[in-house]
Amino acid sequence: MSRWVLVLLAAGVCPLQAQSTPQQQAPPNTTTLKKEHPPQATGAEEDPPEEDSSLSVDSYSFNPLQSKKSVDIGNEYAKKHNFRAAAGRYREATKWNDGNSEAWLRLGEAEEKLKNAQGARAAYSKYLELASDARNAPEIRKKLDKLK
Repeated sequence: MSRWVLVLLAAGVCPLQAQSTPQQQAPPNTTTLKKEHPPQATGAEEDPPEEDSSLSVDSYSFNPLQSKKSVDIGNEYAKKHNFRAAAGRYREATKWNDGNSEAWLRLGEAEEKLKNAQGARAAYSKYLELASDARNAPEIRKKLDKLK
C-alpha cells in the first residue's frame, strides 16, 4: 500500500511543478496575420474575397421579397421613432427593388424627419416618377415644393 501512496504523490506533484516553472510564451503566429499588399499599378489582380461575411459588401440584385422585408423592418423602426435606422432599411429596400414606390415614399418621410431636405427631395421625386397617379401624389408634390 505504501507503494501506491508514493506513486500517487509523485503523479500529483509533477503537474504542480510544471505549473510553477515559468514558461515563455511563443510569439503569435505571424503567418496567419493578414499582410498588406502594396497597390499595383496595373490593377489586374483583385483583392481576395472577405472571409468574414459581416464585413463583406452586399451585392444587390432584383429581389422584391427582400425589398418588402426591408420596408417592413423599416416600418418597425419608424414606429419606434428610430428614423435613422428606418431610412437605412428603406434605402436598402430601394437597392433590392428600384421600382418599389412604397420604399421611396417611406425613405422620403424618414429623410424629412431627419431634416435631410436633399435626401427627402430625391426620394419624393423618385416616388412621383414611379407613382405619378397615386392618391397622395398632390400631397407629395406640395411637400416637394415646400422642400425646394
